[in-house]
Amino acid sequence: MHLAGIMPSEQSAISKRERVGARRRGREFCLALLYASDVGGGRWAGEQAEFILDSLVEIWGFAAQEAKKLRPAVREFGEALWQEYLRHREEIDRRIDRLSQGWTLERMPVVDRNILRMAMAELLYLGDIPVGATIDEAVDLAKEYGTADSGKFVNGILGTVARELQERSDPDFGTGEAG
Repeated sequence: MHLAGIMPSEQSAISKRERVGARRRGREFCLALLYASDVGGGRWAGEQAEFILDSLVEIWGFAAQEAKKLRPAVREFGEALWQEYLRHREEIDRRIDRLSQGWTLERMPVVDRNILRMAMAELLYLGDIPVGATIDEAVDLAKEYGTADSGKFVNGILGTVARELQERSDPDFGTGEAG
């Protein structure tokens, strides 16, 4: 995986601004996959990924040419985040459980829980994205799709994760340059 989850062949086809937009939309796609998997008991989200992405592209109002250009990058980044969560599910969920004082994972609002899962997969396993960008995007998604307190809740937990990672990391941690 290169440059924030977008393969080199796609990097030349889209601008930096479009890449950032594709990552944002990819996070929304990942959130939808995680949500569907969570409420569906993990049974069907992968099978429905194409339908979910088609629905989101329609909601986002992409023009046909824009959809054709950005859809592969959105899908690749969103699925990469989703797959990283699935690969490291137990570790990520334990970490969320440990950091969410007063909330069990099961009691937490579904949107908050899945935004945290997605953001932790990004922070822990996709080191080519600046930590601040990951946290900002997660907080924005929490404010948009969660409850009135979701943004603060997500920010608090992810800020703690970032501090923990920085304490035992290399000097490039958080810049998007770390390994």
